[in-house]
Amino acid sequence: MQEHPLVELYITTNDDEQNNAIEQLLSSVNIDEVVLRTLQAVGISQQIMLTLLITDDAGIREMNTQYRQQDKPTDVLSFPLLEKPLVDAPSDQLWSVQNTDEQSGQETPDFVTPPDMITNLGDIVMSWPTLVRQAREAGHSSLYELLYLLSHGVLHLVGYDDHTEAGYKAMVSIQEAVLRATGQKA
Repeated sequence: MQEHPLVELYITTNDDEQNNAIEQLLSSVNIDEVVLRTLQAVGISQQIMLTLLITDDAGIREMNTQYRQQDKPTDVLSFPLLEKPLVDAPSDQLWSVQNTDEQSGQETPDFVTPPDMITNLGDIVMSWPTLVRQAREAGHSSLYELLYLLSHGVLHLVGYDDHTEAGYKAMVSIQEAVLRATGQKA
């Protein structure tokens, strides 16, 4: 598997042939460049790392049920490790700070990055079957959809939220600009 200094990549779709095909597809692009360009687009220059898991509909459905109480597959989930948004943007584009575990009602401790260490932004999880369906419906390649969702996930990790119209529009604009800058065509 190709090395990615910024992205710790895992592919587990429960189908070895499909895992290999995804790995082969990803070897044709620099996913770190998509992450870096996304961060640069929002003014973040510090060293970071993140984890990307590409799974199947059952795997993401289980996570969506457990963490968002939505019993259905989705295209992408983001799990930020930051205590507050890293990006400087209008508040109507950002997620709000919550230090309470919704299930237990207890306050959860903040994740602290030791000084002089690379900031771990968190985890992004994608469903391969869902992103393939979405790509087909949108009329572009699965690779484009994956990179678009990667940029989307990074934006969530640094603080953006698409539950408001302002947040959604800002994220889409950034994602499209990043993919154009990397030479990806829809």
